[in-house]
Amino acid sequence: MSDLVILDTSILIDELRRGLHLDRIESLTGLVRVSSVVLAELWRGATKPAERSFLRALEKNHPILTPTRQNWLDSGQLLGQVRKDRGFAPEKLRGLHFDVLIALTARSNGARLATSDRADFELIASYRAAKGLMLEIW
Repeated sequence: MSDLVILDTSILIDELRRGLHLDRIESLTGLVRVSSVVLAELWRGATKPAERSFLRALEKNHPILTPTRQNWLDSGQLLGQVRKDRGFAPEKLRGLHFDVLIALTARSNGARLATSDRADFELIASYRAAKGLMLEIW
């Protein structure tokens, strides 16, 4: 098991808005890293002062991992294959794109990815471009 762990947007939103994961977050083993993509998604939806304060603390206290050039290229190819295989509409593919970038960033850094979005991340993990992705479904 990897010493690095990235928390997906779904985990952090579930915790911020409904208090669902605090015990699991506090009991995590390993070093928490933050995806720049996750931060962008969270900042886009942050409407309350407490949410913005939480995000500033997250940025300050945890190293931020950013998708590489290769992650971006692989994400387009993976999504093209998903479109071919599944016939997803452009809107669905746009919705998946950030998840693919989060997954590829985790994989290329050897980090576990904790998520509550089972369907999308298991789909992503089934593609060769995401081979080796370590998922933890909460």
